[in-house]
Amino acid sequence: MAASSVVSAGRRSLIAVCQLSVQHDLNDNFRRSAQLIERAANNRGCKMVFLPECFDFIGRNKEEQIEQAIEADGQYIMQFRELAKRYGLWLALGGFHNKQTDGLPLNTYLLIDSSGQTRASYDKLHLFDLDLPGKVRLMESEFSRRGKELHLPVDTPIGRLGMGICYDLRFAELSLFNRLRGAQILSFPSSFTVTTGLAHWEALLRARAIETQCYIVAPAQTGKHNDKRSSYGHSMVVDPWGAIIAQCSEREDLCFAELDLDYVDEVRRNQPVFEHRRSDLYSLYFNEKREINDVLISPLKEGLKRLTDLDDQTTADLFILTKKVEKMLCQIYQTNCATVSVQDGEHAGQTIEHVHVHIIPRKEGDFGGGDPDQIYSKLQNHDAKLNKEKRSPKEMAEEAIFYRKWFEENLEV
Repeated sequence: MAASSVVSAGRRSLIAVCQLSVQHDLNDNFRRSAQLIERAANNRGCKMVFLPECFDFIGRNKEEQIEQAIEADGQYIMQFRELAKRYGLWLALGGFHNKQTDGLPLNTYLLIDSSGQTRASYDKLHLFDLDLPGKVRLMESEFSRRGKELHLPVDTPIGRLGMGICYDLRFAELSLFNRLRGAQILSFPSSFTVTTGLAHWEALLRARAIETQCYIVAPAQTGKHNDKRSSYGHSMVVDPWGAIIAQCSEREDLCFAELDLDYVDEVRRNQPVFEHRRSDLYSLYFNEKREINDVLISPLKEGLKRLTDLDDQTTADLFILTKKVEKMLCQIYQTNCATVSVQDGEHAGQTIEHVHVHIIPRKEGDFGGGDPDQIYSKLQNHDAKLNKEKRSPKEMAEEAIFYRKWFEENLEV
């Protein structure tokens, strides 16, 4: 799982949403994108521009879709980095054919900041395979591979942004994952077919907005790309109440919307549906990398090897913080159970000679059966496995940033 973080600026932000009608010519498609980005930049105060899926090109056949794939650090994307720097804007590049050395391209969404640097990269998780005889046939798995990793929402100048691409919109679990991880805005750059767009586009966008209480930003492809493929258009922005606040029609165009994070807070406060979720009966399970998804808390003072080495004030501080962290983890992981453990000494499984508390959110059967006490043997042994996969300092730092921000924005914890 990956994440990125910057300091958000302000509570109201103007964004631009681009609607493109690309074909197979990458250079012409860049010209179209650059014109819309320039128009957005000339609108005073615009902080971020969103481009749709396949902003690079749409091939005339599956061979062209594969052969024309580009590299994330190549010259084509570099042109967009230069535009971001020139205009001082963040760019959400909503899905390009990302060339791979070992097979089919990925469908990759890049988030580029105003200095031209990549702040986040997301690979489309769900591939659109549709074969409606006499209407449309589009088998994305024939020219693209699916992503393998969830990403935490990203802090941007307009708020905390969760990333998805097109068909990902149909899978509510991804949106709920981002909402539970602190997203205020969800983006779904897309190229919906005319058939599915007419039936489902607006309904899906409004549903995701209502159930997550997030802004939904959905730039889209439109019009005829080639003899085999046309897109629905109707790029739009939906607010956390489910109202459409900006929309394009069916031509290549640009629309603007103001996002108000105070309104996000107001909607969530007035209808606190996430406080009413029955996590005792149902929940979302995520395939986390670690066997034991724990948080460790320890005093800053050095030389405290055992719990009995703590003075009363330090003991009180440690366990007050432990209570707050436990409450936070239970909210994030949608559970009402946790194991809180102190491995006090070598023969109790302590591998770090400094007193610390493990807090582990728990689910029914999460350690392989009906005996919840299996956790203690696994907790005692998991740090001692020398050949286990190590977490990188970057990954741990990103998780710490996420938890810290949760505390900052949920002071009632």
